[in-house]
Amino acid sequence: MATPDTLLQVEDLQVEFRTRRGTALVLGGVDFEVRRGETLCVVGESGCGKSMTALALLRLIPSPPGRIRGGRIRFQGEDLLQASEARMREVRGNRISMIFQEPMTSLNPVYTVGDQIAESLRLHAGLDAKQARERAIEMLRQVGIPAPERRVDEYPHQMSGGMRQRVMIAMALACRPDILIADEPTTALDVTVQAQIFDLLRELQRDKGTAIVMITHDMGAVAEMADRVMVMYAGRVIEQGRAEQVLSRPGHPYTQGLIDCLPELGSSRHAERVELTEIAGVVPSIWEIGSGCAFRERCPHAMARCAAEVPPMLETGAGHGVACWLQAQPLRRAA
Repeated sequence: MATPDTLLQVEDLQVEFRTRRGTALVLGGVDFEVRRGETLCVVGESGCGKSMTALALLRLIPSPPGRIRGGRIRFQGEDLLQASEARMREVRGNRISMIFQEPMTSLNPVYTVGDQIAESLRLHAGLDAKQARERAIEMLRQVGIPAPERRVDEYPHQMSGGMRQRVMIAMALACRPDILIADEPTTALDVTVQAQIFDLLRELQRDKGTAIVMITHDMGAVAEMADRVMVMYAGRVIEQGRAEQVLSRPGHPYTQGLIDCLPELGSSRHAERVELTEIAGVVPSIWEIGSGCAFRERCPHAMARCAAEVPPMLETGAGHGVACWLQAQPLRRAA
């Protein structure tokens, strides 16, 4: 339910792709909201629909073959699915920014990194060329790039993968957006730089009240950054709630499996030879899901009802919802 602090409200978001085999539903009724100043972490294996959800929020679904089939994306009350393309250009990179997962394919190889950061500042912030360049240098310094006065004139291919990732972060933060979508923002960075980036994101939240939607596989990052967690599987939201609820009392077997895949320092499981629990199988193809719960073939608790009906989102506590026919009873952790 929307509150006065709600910046973004997504309702029944559906995305489909047309292929030679037919039309495939890749997002099936995604619902969530993002509040001012909070971090929402979106987790799940590759192919679960996390990045597709992020692209849909900015209406960047490649068309053809994809299209947003239905739903609503309300940004401060305005439905972005009804907005003109000119309006979306005002929103993208200014009010809502995104750190893309692949910096080498997202950065333009024929422009310097400084020009690419400065472009959004001239377009959205009204800075002249000199002011935009100075701001670009400052942003490179903030994200931990050494010698930013020199690096600002370099091209993407002259930088390492980690450097390019930091440039992408600098571009996304330059206009101090209301919402920052971060798709695996620290994947190519070492732990020291990761900590610097997390500190920078928290500073942005503290100063401007920016909301962050962080897509990640790193449960450590979730534990450190998340206010709320949304777990996705096969294009649907299967669990969401406050971070402490989801991490300490997961209600869906898939969420429990993601947590059990991590070693626990200081526990009996952390010995010289650590055998990590794994989730059997893989995320099913969109052509193989069929009716019922998409996780049923991998679930140790599957029952007949799981194959017949898609479970709705069931409330298990204040703000904690689980889409599972186990009635969202907290699962016991593996010994």
